Amino acid sequence: MATQQGMSGIDLRALVAEASERLPLWVGKIYQFDTKTLGIRLNGEDRAKYLLIVEAGRRAHFTAEFPTPPKHPPAFAMLLRKHLDGGKVLCIHQFGLERAICLDIGKRDTTYHLIFELFDEGNVVLCDETYTIIKPLWHHRFRNREVVPGAVYVTGGPDCSTLSPDEFRAMVAASERDIVRTLAVDCLLGGAYAEAVCRMAGVDKSAPAAEVDADTVREALGRLMVDAERHRQPVITTTGCWPIVLPGEEVLKRFSTFSEALDKFYPPVTGEGKEAAPEKPRLSREEVIRQRQAEAIRGFEKKIERYERVVEAIYENYQTVAGILATLGEASRTRSWQEIEQILRSNRENPAAKMVRAVHPAEAAVELDLEGERVKVYVHETIEQNLGRYYDQIKKFKKKKAGAVAAMARAVPEKTRQKRDIPLQKKRWYHRFRWFVTSDGVLVIGGRDASQNEELVKKYLEGGDLFVHADVHGGSVVIVKGMTERMDEVAQFAASYSNAWKAGHFTTDVYAARPEQVSKTAESGEYVARGAFVVRGERQYFRNVPLAVAIGLQVSPEVAVIGGPPTAVSGRARAWVELRPGQFEPNDTAKKVVRALRERLPEDEWKGLKNALNTEAVAAFVPPGGSDLVES
Repeated sequence: MATQQGMSGIDLRALVAEASERLPLWVGKIYQFDTKTLGIRLNGEDRAKYLLIVEAGRRAHFTAEFPTPPKHPPAFAMLLRKHLDGGKVLCIHQFGLERAICLDIGKRDTTYHLIFELFDEGNVVLCDETYTIIKPLWHHRFRNREVVPGAVYVTGGPDCSTLSPDEFRAMVAASERDIVRTLAVDCLLGGAYAEAVCRMAGVDKSAPAAEVDADTVREALGRLMVDAERHRQPVITTTGCWPIVLPGEEVLKRFSTFSEALDKFYPPVTGEGKEAAPEKPRLSREEVIRQRQAEAIRGFEKKIERYERVVEAIYENYQTVAGILATLGEASRTRSWQEIEQILRSNRENPAAKMVRAVHPAEAAVELDLEGERVKVYVHETIEQNLGRYYDQIKKFKKKKAGAVAAMARAVPEKTRQKRDIPLQKKRWYHRFRWFVTSDGVLVIGGRDASQNEELVKKYLEGGDLFVHADVHGGSVVIVKGMTERMDEVAQFAASYSNAWKAGHFTTDVYAARPEQVSKTAESGEYVARGAFVVRGERQYFRNVPLAVAIGLQVSPEVAVIGGPPTAVSGRARAWVELRPGQFEPNDTAKKVVRALRERLPEDEWKGLKNALNTEAVAAFVPPGGSDLVES
């Protein structure tokens, strides 16, 4: 789904399919509204006009109206006009399921490729017919990829829906994750669509990928792709903007095209010449609470009205609904829900089959279109039981509304505690890895799993760094980004985030090597597993390194939970606790650490730090395996 942060690969797949239906197109004017947002006026057949707006790193869709462009176009917009004005859009495509789309534009005897990247910070890249970069919006140099003039643009990305059955089974069997993370990460589906595929396939999303029926999952993934490309039903729900309607989503508004939904969902870009919106008056705490209570009451009223309309629609179509429930209930005794869904799709001329708009195999339920009202009914329940579900919802939200009305009638107590202006730690690139800063200020990062170990060595291990690993099977690849005199802290970090902790050991050996000693190439007849590496040459060993991790709350210069060797954390933390290998599972350990840190802080202080001091932030630093808190 598309969120305010950006669009997913499935969303782009739906947009590309929608845009391709408008071909052929010709490039009209190209605009650049700000540092990240471009617009292209595209001319279609029969004098049709289409306005494509792209915000690098976030979104791409057709819009009803462009913002006011600047009087003096930026240099990049002028460059695009020079190469592309009047060119014919030959094709609009996506690289696998990556969040990047490409317009192939023919002009004279050359085909240009205009690429819009919607991942990370985003970019816009103009390439020639061989994908050699003419000019990007921003120049970037990565370890395995350069986005600079003269470099060849690296294309391609995984698309698991195009894998053969054998290839898909092999990919799933090789995964070390559960099935939902395999789909989300390895197939680039993202969390929401990965969970949807699991529901469609009828598999437990937390099941290990290697243990599920890969053919069923592949079939569900194929259906999702087909729906996104050919059977779009664009909607805005409470969670985001979707090209299709997924089970469990509360639809707020429907649209005829996905671009219309995206155009409504994303805020308009402010162009030059438009007056800035007047600053909203600051509301008091009591006014904010009253406002939220009123919004909640309106929300409850909408839900009550919606479920009352559903009940009325079922009663008005009582005999029809009862007949559909009886027919589908009988069919489900001898056929799978996948077979039933295929039969319904192939019999659209049948009025009853036409009313079934969606099938939910995992719940044995269907969605019916009852005179414009989408109604979900459960096949193995009577019509009265289905009505009872909706009456229960009406009763629940009436009770919530009454509670909110009663709350509004009560006076809001004045809050005497002054709000503290505390700067929270900004998100940085290395925060998704394990990390800490040594006592002498050097960044150390480690992998959380085999995939991150691979990424660290391939992308971030550079000359002048140091490769460190515990001398046990299984553990974080640790990279020291610079020279440090506190190798004792680095060794303790590598030892603690290894399988030695999980095994309950209290000491282990650690070794260090230079980047040029680390290789993925095995000797003849040998195999190097994913996340593992070959280290050749002499290593520096650290013997009997004690295992210990400290987790603390830093308040200056930014507020954040930090973790690592006790000597590195204690000097930076306002309060901290120490962990050793023990009996409590990671989740329980994280909760214990939060309680312990709060006990070490005054109540008014830790209450002001709730956004920083929470279980999720602490869990990122808890080692794998059992742990005990060391009493101080």
